[in-house]
Amino acid sequence: MHARRIEALVPRTNESLVELTDSIHGSTAGVWIRNSVALTRNLVVSTFEWFGELGLFCVRLLRGALTPPYQVAELLRQCDEIGSKSLPLVALAGAATGIVLSLQTRASLIQFGAKSLLPSVIVFSIIKESGPVITALVVSGRVGAGIGAELGSMKVTEQIDAMEASAVDPFHYLAATRVLACILMLPLLTVASNFSGILMGWIGTTLAEPISLRLFLLNGFKGALFSDFVPPILKTAVFGLIIGTVACFQGMRTKGGTEGVGRSATSSVVLASLFVILADVILVRLILTIWG
Repeated sequence: MHARRIEALVPRTNESLVELTDSIHGSTAGVWIRNSVALTRNLVVSTFEWFGELGLFCVRLLRGALTPPYQVAELLRQCDEIGSKSLPLVALAGAATGIVLSLQTRASLIQFGAKSLLPSVIVFSIIKESGPVITALVVSGRVGAGIGAELGSMKVTEQIDAMEASAVDPFHYLAATRVLACILMLPLLTVASNFSGILMGWIGTTLAEPISLRLFLLNGFKGALFSDFVPPILKTAVFGLIIGTVACFQGMRTKGGTEGVGRSATSSVVLASLFVILADVILVRLILTIWG
């Protein structure tokens, strides 16, 4: 009798456990779905908020840049800070690019019997794409972090608020000068990077097979047109605009003390580098459409 009762209770107990497990899994899945939806919604909203604040920042930045008196002394100081102090790093990056291109491309061209095209490949690769992009990424790493940290520290220590209380427009004095300096210095730094890369490309080629610099340049620039050099140099001005705008924007919206300064510096570098790469894709397509 007792055994039969126990056997009758066991299936009911198993059914209850199954139902309880299903309900737990169902509630867990429901909570996970709700959390995922909320996280996605918050991410989308914060992204649109960020771009909206960036648009307002650009409007105030443009108004501050066009409003006299113009801060020429501060602009020259920022040009020195961004341009001349970034020159050694940019030249080193360009030199490394040139010698790596020389070593890597030589082996590939020898396989296809096109070793004579090596100078042209090095020159055109550096001038058209490698030089501008690498220069922009190097500058975004150095200058973007510097501007983000500098303006971020000024924001958390209320120096920017003090400037506004003193009737000094921080967009006019701080942001506009830095953005304009980035726009002016990026093309010049790109020229220096291209020169360094081509020179080291010649050295790398000479180490493998001696060739004079004059012959290397004649073969490298054979068939080159003026339109092959101007658009890649000019697009770095757009890169400078992106780097300066993003770095100033991230720095001037810093919150949370010293931790916020670190986050602003990091986000300035990451976002500036990302937008530079995306802008390069668009600009390359635009240049090919206009100049062919």
